Amino acid sequence: MRASSEISMAGTDGTTRTDHMAHPGHANRTTRTTRTTRTDHTNETGETGDTDDMDDMDDTPVMYVESSVAGAAKILVVGPMGVGKTTLIGTVSEIKPLSTEATMSQAGARLDTKVRPSKTTTTVALDFGRITLGGELVLYLFGTPGQQRFLPAWKDLARGALGALALVDTRDLEASFDAIGHLEDLDVPFSVAVNAFPDSKPHSEDDLRSALDLLPHTPLVICDAREHKSSVQALISLVSHLIETLTEVS
Repeated sequence: MRASSEISMAGTDGTTRTDHMAHPGHANRTTRTTRTTRTDHTNETGETGDTDDMDDMDDTPVMYVESSVAGAAKILVVGPMGVGKTTLIGTVSEIKPLSTEATMSQAGARLDTKVRPSKTTTTVALDFGRITLGGELVLYLFGTPGQQRFLPAWKDLARGALGALALVDTRDLEASFDAIGHLEDLDVPFSVAVNAFPDSKPHSEDDLRSALDLLPHTPLVICDAREHKSSVQALISLVSHLIETLTEVS
């Protein structure tokens, strides 16, 4: 967080672009526009010539971390396939989220748990987003794949995570048992957010805690992954729980 980092990215045309990530102390540098100059374009006659395409490139704003930020945390967003992880990260992220959605195939359908017909894509690697809370804390959100066959990648993503938000669907609570169990096995503190789908039936908190076998201190909230305020409140509940846990340990 206190040192600048440099990322070099190879373009599809063979050029290299270097992006500098500013640390919080760089005031008045919240955005920067990067343009790429490409050469060796083929013209309409098939001949190759050197051209500058800067005027044809769209400006791409890059959002930097605010100078007021004093800390950062890696947070996992976990849950079974189709529970709303990609949606929640996309809803709250202040930067364009990274998503590795792929079309579900018949081959994968033979291995994965059945989902509703409206579900046509699934995360095959990770989702990534970023949100700043209160202008002082940045959360880097990593969404895990929901399928059991991606468990090795799931465990790798958990390394260095301060905590996790476990999304559950009351229409199929049993599908969430594995994700919650993995968090407990890895000793990752977590809170639970029940994603309210339009056809979800209401349940009391006591019934949900009993069905999920949650400890009394584990936060349980209701959220709508499509709504920004609701999703942010779920993350705030998690962060408050993590602060309390760290305070008790210290």
